[in-house]
Amino acid sequence: MKRPTTTIKIYQAFPCVPPCPLWLKICLLLPLTIALANTVACAKGTDATASATPKSESPAATPVPPEAAPPDSAPLPHIDSKRAFLYTREVTAFGPRYMGSENHKKLERYITSHLQGDQVEDDAFTADTVEGKFPVRNIIAKFPGTKDGIIVVLGHYDTVYPLRNSGFVGANDGGSSTAILLEYANQLRGKKRDGYSVWLVWTDGEEAVKTWTDTDSVYGARHLAEKWEKDGTLKKIKALMVMDMIGDADLDIQRNTKGAPWLLDLIYTAAERAGYQSHFYAGQGPIEDDHIPFFNRGVPCADVIDLDYGYNNVFHHTPQDTMDKLSPKSLEIVGDTILETIHLLDQR
Repeated sequence: MKRPTTTIKIYQAFPCVPPCPLWLKICLLLPLTIALANTVACAKGTDATASATPKSESPAATPVPPEAAPPDSAPLPHIDSKRAFLYTREVTAFGPRYMGSENHKKLERYITSHLQGDQVEDDAFTADTVEGKFPVRNIIAKFPGTKDGIIVVLGHYDTVYPLRNSGFVGANDGGSSTAILLEYANQLRGKKRDGYSVWLVWTDGEEAVKTWTDTDSVYGARHLAEKWEKDGTLKKIKALMVMDMIGDADLDIQRNTKGAPWLLDLIYTAAERAGYQSHFYAGQGPIEDDHIPFFNRGVPCADVIDLDYGYNNVFHHTPQDTMDKLSPKSLEIVGDTILETIHLLDQR
């Protein structure tokens, strides 16, 4: 909308007098003009003198700029997003995959079949829950590096137990995280890493059996954190990143404030390098996930999660969490960003 035009009227405030001759006007104005010119010249001279004062005389005015980091000329990593999307579809096709179900066992075999020839370990135990005892199995694939230290990437593969009879298949919530780790294994396989060792962990029992509490959630991660604390592994972990719900076609990764700020910043730097920063950190807040047992033990953690799944998170934990809501591009954005983050971690 245009602003209304304002008309300003000027009124003469003095009585009319006969106009004075031109020569008299000049005589009266000339001294005033000279005086004003001298005043302005003096003022400019004062400003010029002030601006010439060395800045070093004022310590607050001379902050030492941080040393610029050398530009990273390494080529950007790229996952095969079509293959990762196919994995997501195949995982989702198993249907509900809650702990103790036959579909859960089928998915375990599916994961391990893709890790043939890799260094694979199990962390299997029985969880005592509010709904009884359940077998839980964390699957760990290790890819050795030349540097002393470990980068851990986790993602859960179970689906929600309370929704077992609702038709919930967890395409995004459980499917996308399972698939992206399988694709990471493809990227890491068959070559010695010139950097830290990378461990991929398919965590089990992330979902609550009844209601999410500190004791009814992240069963696999809690067990693994306790185990690694006892055997000294936690001290070797340089960074731990959780992948969860990363396939949403409308991708918006939150900045989970329950994490190490420097690692969150590093992920954003990696996203910027790939041109994906618009999909990261539009919102922030505390989110509990598989990283919490490690975060509480002092491990530098980041939870890579899009907890805005559909308008007002309408698809989260509903039978509408299906493949048609996902996109290979979203898997590519997250996949490439985290691989670049691993590369940046190797340089630290």
